[in-house]
Amino acid sequence: MKSQLMNHLKENLLSPEKYVIKKCKKYPIVLLAERHAVKQNLDFVNKMIPALYNAGIYHLGMEFGASEDQDALDELITGETFDEELAKKLIFNYNVKWPYKEYWELYRAAWELNSKVGKGAQKFRILNLSYKYNWKEFSGVRTPQSCSKIFHKGNIEKYRFHLLEKEIMDKNERILILTGTIHALTRYHYPQYDETASNFIRFNDGFLGNLIYQKYPSHVFSILLHQRFSDKESLIEDRSPANGQIEELITEFDHVVPMGFDLIDTVMGELKDDSYYSTGYSDFRLKDLFDGYLFLSPLNKLKGCTVDPHFLNRQLFLDVQVNYPDKDWARVPETQEEYWQEVNSYVARV
Repeated sequence: MKSQLMNHLKENLLSPEKYVIKKCKKYPIVLLAERHAVKQNLDFVNKMIPALYNAGIYHLGMEFGASEDQDALDELITGETFDEELAKKLIFNYNVKWPYKEYWELYRAAWELNSKVGKGAQKFRILNLSYKYNWKEFSGVRTPQSCSKIFHKGNIEKYRFHLLEKEIMDKNERILILTGTIHALTRYHYPQYDETASNFIRFNDGFLGNLIYQKYPSHVFSILLHQRFSDKESLIEDRSPANGQIEELITEFDHVVPMGFDLIDTVMGELKDDSYYSTGYSDFRLKDLFDGYLFLSPLNKLKGCTVDPHFLNRQLFLDVQVNYPDKDWARVPETQEEYWQEVNSYVARV
């Protein structure tokens, strides 16, 4: 079996760049599923921007950005000069807890491309897929009432879906979307605890990728960026995908090769996985989770994004505290020192 898998990879693998471009040419919507704040992933997307443009894909969708700031973002990446402070501000407006440089460096990469294209040529666009949440009055307990105030424009997954319909599908455009793994699920339904359900499992089919797939099944392709999976029992992210078989295979090459490969209708997709994703499923395989796979680096070589120590220079710390997200997941920092400890610890866990 191992030799069959190795032969398949050697005969069918593409460079990550060529793999993504191939899928973007075939599917109007391609979802890249990221574990947030991994440097290699963001650097890869950064370098992909000129290749996307040359292939006729003029949109990059980002989870980390508010639609209220779309006009400001459009102006930023098409302006005469690049305003880094504005770039940081746009990220801050969406999430005060996101001082990770590689995210706004995507803005710079788009600006650099747009500054070189001919006058009158179509500009590359980064599309913000989220809106500004209202964390100000959140007490730390999620109820229908409290969440209706936080997510005041409604279900965020449906909001993103309708925005994509308006900006991409209705205009016959194409887009590569960088988003958190759970939002990029399409055919796969995520298992969640439900005390009233059989086996205590409810399968969630309401994430962005699910919604796209339900209406446009032949127009979307989902790609997993290599990342740690959660353990089925502890939920700790310490599992290597396919029970470690992907890393085992790739490290047997003469040198570790970044690559992209299909999971659908391939022997790679038949690899079994016993992580949390297999919960509630029998004989679970990688092909049941995503359509394609990008391997950029072994898990032990992945690095967290760069924390910019100047991210808050022009912000009031009171605004950070008031707008601090997910107060039920992490305590609001009382000091800037606590803030920096928290944001540094997040990327240290990559």
